[in-house]
Amino acid sequence: MRIVFMGTPDFAVPTLAEIVGRGHEVVAAYTRAPAKGGRRGLDLVPSPVQRAAESFGVPVLTPPSLRTEEAAATFAAHEADVAVVVAYGRILPQAILDLPRLGCLNLHASLLPRWRGAAPIQRAIMAGDAQSGVAVMKMEAGLDTGPVGLVERVAIGPDMTASELHDALMGIGADLMGRALAALERGGLVFTPQPAEGVTYAAKIEKGEARIDWNRPAREVHDHMRGLAPFPGAWFELDGARVKVLRATLAEGAGAPGEVLDEALAIACGDGAVRLIEVQKAGSRAMSAAEFLRGNTLARGEVLT
Repeated sequence: MRIVFMGTPDFAVPTLAEIVGRGHEVVAAYTRAPAKGGRRGLDLVPSPVQRAAESFGVPVLTPPSLRTEEAAATFAAHEADVAVVVAYGRILPQAILDLPRLGCLNLHASLLPRWRGAAPIQRAIMAGDAQSGVAVMKMEAGLDTGPVGLVERVAIGPDMTASELHDALMGIGADLMGRALAALERGGLVFTPQPAEGVTYAAKIEKGEARIDWNRPAREVHDHMRGLAPFPGAWFELDGARVKVLRATLAEGAGAPGEVLDEALAIACGDGAVRLIEVQKAGSRAMSAAEFLRGNTLARGEVLT
């Protein structure tokens, strides 16, 4: 099939590779324009999808908007059978949604209708969900409201981080979209409307919600930490510097919220405790709790903020 691919981050790259590997003709890859980055923050760095598309010889487009007549005309000229959208980062207007012969398919990293929106992976873990997954949905004007064609479920382990779930869903999602396109091509992809019950929204992660609140129960603190690992990273303050928690687990013990309970970084919460396993102090590299304690004194009874 003739396919327009639309995506931006690392999460989208395996799906693009899967489509190319299955022999489809990817006539264009839409992605966000290169952003400032590099060591000094001055270089223009192309998105992961742009780099992948160029390696496959796929033409890359980075329009600032899809809501113009020119954008619609350019898109129409591709004469695509279907558009595949994976974390593109822009809303597709109806004029674009209507152009591909077989519609637009979106790969969404949740079990729709739970966690519609921008941050489904992080929100699922932060909420303590026992499972997540990926869904192939036919796009419509609403926010992740379209009917679902295929779903694959994934268990969320008790200590699984957002990064680990991201990587698991990235590969599973690529295969799922490949299977969905094969079914679509032979006319066998059946879409089921999403139920009205169980709708939740995964709002964008704001930096202000990353600070750890030790007054919350240990399980909530733990879910908060792993849901934000590694980015933006749940953090506490020590000697005026932020310390991100990259990995933790539930622990035995009790004390005042934020109290250091032992020499292995068990920290009391409002109910129960967590043990810090991997941390990163501002301006330093990620390190184990043991490494961290060799350079930072945290006595039993000290209270973190």
